[in-house]
Amino acid sequence: MYTSFFGLNEKPFSITPDPRYLFMSERHGEALAHLVYGVTESGGFVQLTGEVGTGKTTLVRTLLLNRMPDNADVAVVMNPQLSVLEFLATICEELHIDVPHNRGSIKALTDALNRHLLKTHAEGRRTILIVDEAQNLSPAVLEQVRLLTNLETAKQKLLQIILIGQPELRDLLARNDLRQLAQRITGRYHLEPLTAEETAHYIEHRLKVAGALGEVFDHGAKKETFRLSEGVPRLINVICDRALLGAYSRESRRVDRGLIRRAAAEVRGQLQRSPWLRPAAIAAAVIGVAIIAASIWSVNRQQKPLPALVADAPAEAVAAEPADEMPDAAPIEPAATSELPEAQPTLNEQLQLAGDLTNRAAALTTLFGAWGLDYSNDGQSACAQASEAGLACLYQRGSWAGLGQMDRPALLTLVDNSGESHDVVLTAVHGATAELSIGGVFVTHPVESITDAWFGQYLLLWRPPNGKSVSLGPNSRGADVLWLRESLASIDERFATRSPLSDVYDTELEQVVRTFQQAHRLSVDGVAGQQTQIVINSLLAIDGTPRLRTPMLAQD
Repeated sequence: MYTSFFGLNEKPFSITPDPRYLFMSERHGEALAHLVYGVTESGGFVQLTGEVGTGKTTLVRTLLLNRMPDNADVAVVMNPQLSVLEFLATICEELHIDVPHNRGSIKALTDALNRHLLKTHAEGRRTILIVDEAQNLSPAVLEQVRLLTNLETAKQKLLQIILIGQPELRDLLARNDLRQLAQRITGRYHLEPLTAEETAHYIEHRLKVAGALGEVFDHGAKKETFRLSEGVPRLINVICDRALLGAYSRESRRVDRGLIRRAAAEVRGQLQRSPWLRPAAIAAAVIGVAIIAASIWSVNRQQKPLPALVADAPAEAVAAEPADEMPDAAPIEPAATSELPEAQPTLNEQLQLAGDLTNRAAALTTLFGAWGLDYSNDGQSACAQASEAGLACLYQRGSWAGLGQMDRPALLTLVDNSGESHDVVLTAVHGATAELSIGGVFVTHPVESITDAWFGQYLLLWRPPNGKSVSLGPNSRGADVLWLRESLASIDERFATRSPLSDVYDTELEQVVRTFQQAHRLSVDGVAGQQTQIVINSLLAIDGTPRLRTPMLAQD
């Protein structure tokens, strides 16, 4: 999604272990040297430990792909939560050892393994067993692992074993009943997280591998990434990936300290949560809507009426007031007064005040109301309910400009400064400001404030041409293709085709779609998918479609 925006060939911060992205810090270099020692020397165990996400598995992948001797046969056990019998069977399967008889016998499996090891040793080959997540090995399996090292000739061990695990592995091997195994470990190394300087180099290294030509993360962003991740590579990856999404949604080509903080808050939830927030959450929720409404009224009473509360706002918002005493949904008239308006609460403050009201059900109620529909929180999914009304859902991540192109009210997920997520509805855009429905109350904030809290995730509803969302591409045919030809031609004669009555998606129509996509800054792929069809609908100005440039009115 954001790769082309930043000029990247691929996502640089994927958490999938990829040896191409291995950053050889001093610690990683030493750890890899221990692993290489383990596969080139005979006998005993090599133990590598490290905290979750420090890069142990990536080192193993690098060892297997680039540093393994040509004469080595390797068995890798990735899921060690096995019985002794399953463990031995897995090793035999990895080494392609045939066990023709009595496969359910530990002795039969051990004998077959011993015969294989003697045979490969005679052929000048080495056999290596790598056990990942070894902290999950049971004591019984660990004892069996120790017994495997008894398979030997008069001069050397026949099986080299490398144990990879979290710090708990050290505690496990320190048990008195496993001391015999611990004494056979010939090499130990504990992989520490990166330093602040290494973290900065790590970020730049991964960006360069992915094709970045310039600096994307500024100095402050790198320092903040280290502080929040504590130098753990996996956390660095997750935070930086989310920060790139945030920068893309704001259409900013630089990632700064603030984006890193918000990215970390979204990833880790309560990362920066103040201790008083949770005890105050329930009380704040009860008065949140009233405070928001009052504050906006105070600011706007000399200027214009406050947009009313929607009638179907969540019941929790007014639980303290009997239903028959509910005020009618009507704009508040401006008061004749000369007092200066009070300062409006920030978006972050309003989100926290209405925290327990900014849930998905409340936001969907507002979003459905924009289309004149009632949302039911009875177990049926929102998209299924939309489908019954001839609408479809579009749920994805994108940029603010891309969302503006869709020109539909949208459910946005915002993250406040304490790391809490809030579902709100974007209902209108007026240049540099936009209107949101927060817990059923319509408020206006600068677009910059909204994009600061938004990481590009949104859900909107739209009306497919024939009631069903279908992507149209080469070889598609039918009424939807006819609609596409007619709609493009009615928008602009540049998009007319020579065969207006053809219901086949031919090469000419594909090229016209590409031209249309390029003209409207859409992804140019020649396929009329949801986004392309939504933009077409917007340009056709179909009646009954709520638009962002037309403010929503409170539902009666």
